Amino acid sequence: MRIHILQAFMMLATAAALVAPARAQDTLQAALRAKFEADLARVAQPLDGVMGYAIKDLTTSDAFFLHPDTVFPQASSIKLTVLLELLRQDQEGKLLLGEKHTILRREMTVGDDEPIITMLGDGTVTMSLRDLATFMVVLSDNTATNILIDRVGMENVNAEIARLGLKETKLRRHMIDLEAAKRGDENVSTPREMLMLLEKIRGGSVLDAAHTQEYFRLLKLPKQSEFHNALPENVPIADKPGVLEAVRCDSGIIDIPGHPFILAVMTTYNADDRAGERAIEGIAKLAYSYFSRLSRASSYGRIISEK
Repeated sequence: MRIHILQAFMMLATAAALVAPARAQDTLQAALRAKFEADLARVAQPLDGVMGYAIKDLTTSDAFFLHPDTVFPQASSIKLTVLLELLRQDQEGKLLLGEKHTILRREMTVGDDEPIITMLGDGTVTMSLRDLATFMVVLSDNTATNILIDRVGMENVNAEIARLGLKETKLRRHMIDLEAAKRGDENVSTPREMLMLLEKIRGGSVLDAAHTQEYFRLLKLPKQSEFHNALPENVPIADKPGVLEAVRCDSGIIDIPGHPFILAVMTTYNADDRAGERAIEGIAKLAYSYFSRLSRASSYGRIISEK
């Protein structure tokens, strides 16, 4: 009887010894997580405007949210949905990415005088639909975007969004259509739905492998964005920022080895647009710091340098 009691005691002691380090590790990671959440709040709260974000670790599914289901104007971030429909229709053979389009003066977006397409001649340039998509993603060219919207069909973009279960994400107007904007026909989404969109595409349930790869290849092309401004040059970033007066947003995937994460940050009612940009950059820096530490450290937080 005494032997059985002693054996039971030893088993319990062994189990407790194994559980104790695990609990210590959990406590350390919980403390780091709590600090990350507090730091996020310290960036979001002072903004003279409204911010929402959705952040998700694609390895652990750990997530962080602020106003995740609030509908925000998307500005050029809505072009993520146009790109998706373009690639979906190429996949189904309804069009070809190599299909040529000659750009005419009447197609050029009125009031859009920054991107290069509006500086070109009438009918002097022919480019592929893939080229137009590159202009849309890298330069956020609105003429290129509107040509693609007309080619794939706005109703088809919205049908695909709805098929994916995104109830609040809507493409309601062409780019720089001020009359439509005055009517309230804004292009909108929520932080959670932009996260869902990118996660579904990344997961391979929306496009086949080749078109999924092409989708993110285009989004990873270098561009001006808050995420690119905030993070080191060597970090792979697949994103699409958006800019309107009093509105700044950026949504994308940051590929950190071991802990790739989705980041969708939206701001509106900004009293100072540059402050909105800085706030998005601040959120991106914090997220990168948090997930990169998780990717490089042991469960105790020890980082062993390769030097």
